[in-house]
This record gives sequence, C-alpha cells and structure tokens, in this order.
Amino acid sequence: MFYLAVTTPISPHEAKTLYLNETLVAFLMRWGQGISDTFLGLRLFFLFAGFLSIVLFYQLSKKTFAKPEDTYLATFIFMLLPGILTGTTLANIAIIVLPVVLLFALMYEKGYFWILPLLMLVLFFIHEASIIFFIAVLLYAIAHKEKRLAIVSSAFLLVCIYLAKGIVIGGRPSGHFLEIFGLYATLFSPFVFLYFFYALYRILLKGKKNLLWYISFTALAFSLLLSIRQRVHITDFAPYVMIAVPLMLSVFNQSMRVRLPQFRKMYQTGSHFIILTLIVSAFAIITHKASYYHSGMHEKHFAKRIYAPYEKVKKLREEGVKCYDGQQRSEWYQFQYYNMPLCNKK
Repeated sequence: MFYLAVTTPISPHEAKTLYLNETLVAFLMRWGQGISDTFLGLRLFFLFAGFLSIVLFYQLSKKTFAKPEDTYLATFIFMLLPGILTGTTLANIAIIVLPVVLLFALMYEKGYFWILPLLMLVLFFIHEASIIFFIAVLLYAIAHKEKRLAIVSSAFLLVCIYLAKGIVIGGRPSGHFLEIFGLYATLFSPFVFLYFFYALYRILLKGKKNLLWYISFTALAFSLLLSIRQRVHITDFAPYVMIAVPLMLSVFNQSMRVRLPQFRKMYQTGSHFIILTLIVSAFAIITHKASYYHSGMHEKHFAKRIYAPYEKVKKLREEGVKCYDGQQRSEWYQFQYYNMPLCNKK
C-alpha cells in the first residue's frame, strides 16, 4: 500500500476532487500536501485510514472467531481485497468511512454503547450515503429488540430524511444492474464476490443474522435496487459491504467442518482456488506500473488515465513547454497538478 501510494501518479478523480470540491476528501488531500508536496502527501491520511482499517478488522475478527487461524485468514483476505488496496492508495471517502464502520461494529461487540451515537454522528457528517448505515442499524435493532440502538438510529435516520441528506435518486430509469456487479467483482475480485453474494444469501435463508450481516446486506440490496434505475457510485456502498469477510469465512467453516476429513477435499480445493485468484488480483494491482510500461498495451491498459497525462507532462517539460492546450478535458486538473496549465485560459 505504501509503495502504491508513493509511486502512483494522481488519478483524474483525485485531481478533480483536489481542485473543484470542498469536501472532507479534498481537505485531507490539501492538508497532506502541506505536510509533503508529493504523491505520498496527497494520500497520507488515506494511507493511515487503510492501515487503521486493517487493525480494527483484525480486532473485530478476534471477537468473531474462536480459532486464531480463522482470524489470521480473514484479515489476510481483507488486506488483499482489491477495494482495500486501491482504496488506500487513491484518495476517496470510502477508506475514511471504513474504519468508522469497523470501530462501530467492534464497540458494539464489546458492549460500549456510549460511543456508538458519537460514531454515528461522525458518519452523518463525513458520508453523504450514511443513511444506508442508519437503516441497517435500525433494522438490526428492531429484529433483536435493542431499544436504545433503535432510538438512536431512528433519530439519525429522521434527520437524514428531514435534511434530504443521502443518495440522490432521480433521472430516467436506466439499467446499470450488470455494471454494479462488475464494480463489486472489481472490489472483491470476481470469485470472492460470488462467494460473498452466496454467503449473504445463505445467511438470509437460514443463518444467524448479526450486525455485520445487516450492514452488508442492506448496502448490497440498496445498491442492486438502485442500479436498476440509475448509475451507482460504488464509494457510497463499499465501506459497508467490505466488512463482510468474517461472514464469508464463517459460512465456509460451517459447511466444511461439519464433514468428516475425507469429505472436505472439494471445499479445500475450492477455497485454495478462490484465494489464489485473490492473490493474482492483488498482484495485478501491485505490479500495474510495470505492466503498463512493459506490456506494450498502453491504449487498453486499465491505468492509462493515470499514467498517460503524467508521461505527457514529462515529455513536454523535456521540450521546454510551459503551457499546453492539447490535453483532453478529463486531463485538465491532472495537468494543473503537474504545473502545466492551459495556455488559453478561456
């Protein structure tokens, strides 16, 4: 994560956020720039949030699993999720929200109710889509007859509705159902997402529904329903679905450990294959810079929008060019970050 944060040039979304938005993400990026005017400074607080998320996830997994090896495996899978690797490397709101959600679940498991309203208040201010979280917590509180939690979550939900704060729903219906599946497959890696989907569905039918399940399932269900009508921003839902790794591992353990050792081979082979694909996905992300420069497929590479403007600015500087009007509109703010402004200011 540290290597990626240091070596990856600024992305179009990061550049646009830095220069156009007055959000928490933009504020943290500028604050980091004040500490170090490098790619690392730009992502310093997001890198810290990513590491904090791993620590909190490990602590939450310890509360979930009785065996240490299950805790280690769950944390290993969580660390290698493409969504965690890219979310920690590139400035975005999801990686800031994630440790707050994990801390909420951890404090609830430990019985520290007094801190839960404070964490909900933090989520209310930092995440526009926090209404999803409040709905999930309210559903859990009603199902498990948690009166205090139901009152607090209801209060935040009503405030969100009153202030019209949340996910914008509008426009003409347009199908993006397959697109959201592709985004989730990118977030988890394809086979991990398939098992994630299966695990949530199986728990829905006959499993124990804990707080993590309610948060993850609610976010997944909302995103799928909204995708039927409109394009969905994955950062609205990612912090709430990625916490479901312990649920996946619990479902797998329940399926495998009830069987005699001689009948576990199929499950073990399947799990090894899924983890192998996860490692391959993580390796592809970590080595994306080398693959961009050495694959000979610049035009089709997934990192083209990050590296093409960076290379173009380097070439222009070598030629002594001080300003440039030939960049695409989507590259304007990346060029601005590299101190290569438009010649024609209009």
